[in-house]
Amino acid sequence: MTTEVQEPRHPALAAYLAQRGVQERTRVRPGGGRAQSLRPAERLPTTPRLAPDRLRNAIVGGAGAVALLWGVQVQPSARLDSFFAAGAHLTGLLAGYGVLVMLFLMARVPAVEHGVGADRLARWHAVGGRYVLGLIGAHAVLALCGYAVHTRTDLVTAAGCLLSYPALAAATAGTALFVAVGVTSARAARRRLRHETWRALHLLSHLAAALGFVHQLAGPDLTGSVLALWAWSMAHATVAVLLVWYRIVVPVRQALRHSLRVTEVRDEAPGVVSVTIRGTGLELLCAEPGQFFRWRFLTRRLWRTALSFSLSAPVRDDTLRITVKALGDHTRRIRRLRPGTRVLATGPFGALTAHRRTRRKVLLLAGGVGITPLRALFETLPGGPGDVTLLYRASDADGLVLREELERIAHARQAALHYLLGPSDASFDPLAPQALRNLVPGLAGHDVYLCGPPAMSRAATDSLVRAGVPARRIHSEDFSHE
Repeated sequence: MTTEVQEPRHPALAAYLAQRGVQERTRVRPGGGRAQSLRPAERLPTTPRLAPDRLRNAIVGGAGAVALLWGVQVQPSARLDSFFAAGAHLTGLLAGYGVLVMLFLMARVPAVEHGVGADRLARWHAVGGRYVLGLIGAHAVLALCGYAVHTRTDLVTAAGCLLSYPALAAATAGTALFVAVGVTSARAARRRLRHETWRALHLLSHLAAALGFVHQLAGPDLTGSVLALWAWSMAHATVAVLLVWYRIVVPVRQALRHSLRVTEVRDEAPGVVSVTIRGTGLELLCAEPGQFFRWRFLTRRLWRTALSFSLSAPVRDDTLRITVKALGDHTRRIRRLRPGTRVLATGPFGALTAHRRTRRKVLLLAGGVGITPLRALFETLPGGPGDVTLLYRASDADGLVLREELERIAHARQAALHYLLGPSDASFDPLAPQALRNLVPGLAGHDVYLCGPPAMSRAATDSLVRAGVPARRIHSEDFSHE
């Protein structure tokens, strides 16, 4: 079943872009046809953004610099203990650098969050954590073997001797903490832990990093060079300052400045509510449609947990709104919030914004409560008739959230709106490549914004690629990894 609503024209795309310093340019295809795409001109964004490729290259470059630091100090030798020691030094330096990168990725630096995206950062953090644990393990084994060969003792005796050194004892304690964090972060273990418990255990990684830093300062790779020691210490100090500033100071400052309180809790659909929150000076947040905040509602059962929810409407009149589906204990308690409840919100976060747009035509593809960020984009993305299309997948009509608002927006801006209803195991798949091409003419020339349950998002991404949409123009964000 599909529904399409079209009516009066939205303000011209070119005028909107001109206000923001973005020019619309026309590109000529080799075959002679004309295809329009958007290219940033001289733009002055309100929030700096670091592109994912640049951050990735910087991380790889940093690892190369660490390897170079090791290379200029290593002394080639055919002795077995020297071989083990050289390997231990290299893996130790790379592990220390990896820990620094992991902390930086989770420091919530706005330029990184808005440019790279919270979901990609979480994935990088998870993958990088496995590499770091592997490097730490390799470092420990190589150091132990090297010491045992050098002193001509067995591994147990060598381990006892090494633990008598305070710096090595600190490193061992830090390693144990990292292992505990890694084990509890595994998918199977995390499903069995309460979110608050997992979060508390994950914070131990900061203590583990501090213990590892104490060990690194005593290592020969740093003590042998004043410049290396200074650079290593400054890198750690910088990351520590970023962590304290963006994870403690900024949230406290926002809480004091904006004084957020719940003003209304309204039912939207079975098990779904919208929460309206009012504050002061909310324009200073520079929140964009498509972004999310981490919300902490100051009630007896919710204050300990920060919950990530996207804005389901643009910020206006010092009001924020989120729309939440009851999926667990915490989300079920949100519907019982009372007007006047104090709220702490950190953010905004996320890169699922108009900044990612590169084409004139845009498809918004939502599944279930994933409509929330796309509803805000549906209202605010610039475009004329036929430029913006919204496909909304749900099991039945009762699962459509914010339906009246979506139809009102489509009516006001002459946009296309289709509801794709039916069970996920039905014989007809409305998200199949040919079905998508039939619904959205010229689909391959669109930018696509995608938000929905993980399984639906993966299937939709596969279908879109098979339908001819380049993967680089499929924009999605999933912060369920946190």
